[in-house]
Amino acid sequence: MISTDLARALRDAGLVWHPRSGDRFQLDEPEFDADVFTVSEMTVEPREYPTGRILAFNGTTEWALDSVATEDAVWLPHEHQLRELLQGSFRALRRLPDAYEVEIVLRSGERLVFEHPEPADAYALALCEVLRRLS
Repeated sequence: MISTDLARALRDAGLVWHPRSGDRFQLDEPEFDADVFTVSEMTVEPREYPTGRILAFNGTTEWALDSVATEDAVWLPHEHQLRELLQGSFRALRRLPDAYEVEIVLRSGERLVFEHPEPADAYALALCEVLRRLS
């Protein structure tokens, strides 16, 4: 699973989350650091209102929460979602002895490599760089 720090970095770099069933997220509050929630029609459902999007908690597990604005949540993208977000720039994921390496090629032709012990975090580092260069 992607680290919370990298998830925040992606959000801060401009990644916009459109919640879908199966998406994982954390609440951006210190008291919820250990809690990971999953969007599901049964327990956590995204709802649109004129004032914005919220995540409504429908189950008894999250009894202390009614809803939370998506701005107060940190999306924890899955590895396949990060790969999809890299689109045509993604070239390879390689297994190294102690880490994973993600290779991307930018539109300029520049080749970049990002290394991390977790493959999802290597993808996230690459996506952070792509987003940084777009802003």
